[in-house]
Order: sequence, then structure tokens, then C-alpha cells
Amino acid sequence: MEHYPVLLDLAGKSCLVVGGGKVAERKAASLVQAGARVLVVSPAVTPGLASMAETGAVSWQRRPYESTDPEGAFLVFATAGDRRVNERVASDARAHGRPVNVADDPDLGDFFVPAALRRGRLTVAVSTGGASPALAARIRDRLAAFFPAGWGPFLDFLAETRERVCREVGDARKRRGLLQEMAGPRVWEMLDQGDFAAAKERVDLVYRGGGG
Repeated sequence: MEHYPVLLDLAGKSCLVVGGGKVAERKAASLVQAGARVLVVSPAVTPGLASMAETGAVSWQRRPYESTDPEGAFLVFATAGDRRVNERVASDARAHGRPVNVADDPDLGDFFVPAALRRGRLTVAVSTGGASPALAARIRDRLAAFFPAGWGPFLDFLAETRERVCREVGDARKRRGLLQEMAGPRVWEMLDQGDFAAAKERVDLVYRGGGG
């Protein structure tokens, strides 16, 4: 089965995590990082989740799962560690029209969560379609060598320059040409060599030559 890759804006959106183990903790932490409002439902949780609840990073309802819990959620994550509970969560989520991810049975859910490499604005996601999340994580770690930390600041700079070009260059064809050159072969060669300072200089030169 083919899956449709997508990046979601979860800022301020409610996400339900059913379960309190290590998997639930990882899901909750990544959702918090994305700006989601996270509700954890479980009679018990890991020390990490308890700490997140104490600081207000997540909300924790210390009780068993109830069928009405998915009602207000944008996304639902079934991580209970009990197949019967997870199957119930998946069924209830679908009944409420909510996409669900099932930790112990990916085929039971509506979406996978890929292994993600983040460098500021850059996100590289790897999925094996549920065949082996561990292998997806290894591939992600291998890719980390190709995308060092300098990518984050460079993309912030590129975004600022792009905004100026879009604001200052009225001619659509000229604007498109400048934006393409800012990500062209010469810039890529510098990035590939890890020379982010040179890449910034090249982008700035392109901008000043056509937009500034």
C-alpha cells in the first residue's frame, strides 16, 4: 500500500495519547515539541511523563481510557501496551472521524510516524511503511552525517532573504529566477562541502544582484 507523506501543523491542536509507557512518553514529547496540546490518558505513567505533567507540558488524566476520549482530538495515538485497549482506541477514533496511530499494530491505524531528522526548518523523514521502525531510525541516523547542524541557521537566513525577494521583486519571472538561483548548483555545492558561510554569501550576492 502506498502512503501519502505530509507534514502537519500541530501548533495549538489537541492530541490524545492513550497509554503511559515509554512509547507514550516518546510520542508525547514529540507532540509537545511540535506545539500540540497533549492529553495523556492512563492509570499510570513513566517518571518522564509524570514530570511533563507536573510542568504543564502535557495534561494527564489518571484513569482508564473511555470511548469518548477521542472526541475533541485532532490526532489520536494508541500506545497502551495492551492490544485490546489499542484496538478499542482505534475503533473509537474512527467512529469519531479522528486519524489514529497504533503503536503495536501499524496496519490497524491510519498513519505512521516516521523517524525524523531535524535541523531547524529542515525535516528529513524516513518511513519503512511500518515494516521496521528500528531500521527507519538507523537510516535517519545515517543521514545525519549529510545534514550537519549548520543547516538550521542557513535555512533561517535563506527564509529571511526569500521574504525580502518576494516583497521587493514585483516581476514574477525575475522573482522565480532569483529564488531558483538561491537554491541552485553553486549554493548546493557549498552546502555539500559544509561551507555554510560561503553559501550565505552566494545567496546574499544573488539577492543584491537582483533584488536589493
